[in-house]
Amino acid sequence: MSFEKSVEAAIREAQERGDFDDLKGKGKPIDLDAYFETPEDVRMAYSMLKSAGMVSAEVDLLGEIAALKERLATTYEEKDRSRIQEMIREKQLQFNIMMERQKRQRREK
Repeated sequence: MSFEKSVEAAIREAQERGDFDDLKGKGKPIDLDAYFETPEDVRMAYSMLKSAGMVSAEVDLLGEIAALKERLATTYEEKDRSRIQEMIREKQLQFNIMMERQKRQRREK
């Protein structure tokens, strides 16, 4: 039996046992915004760090921005919306500065 077929068989068995039934985010679209906002040359490293439970400051900021956007979507009080929008702008600015700093460092190498 080839490696691919044995992996497929193991996946099928796990599906039949229901191992995938209660996964986080089941039935929801995958949000790949953070992935594509991360510079291409560091995506794999960031992905490995995230899998190990460690995230970079940039990835952490993207998570905070996403959480703020979710809060904004469910907030109806204009005063609160303005405050959340300002927080999003500040975090986005911090993220953009970090990305620009990385680009400059890569160009200098």
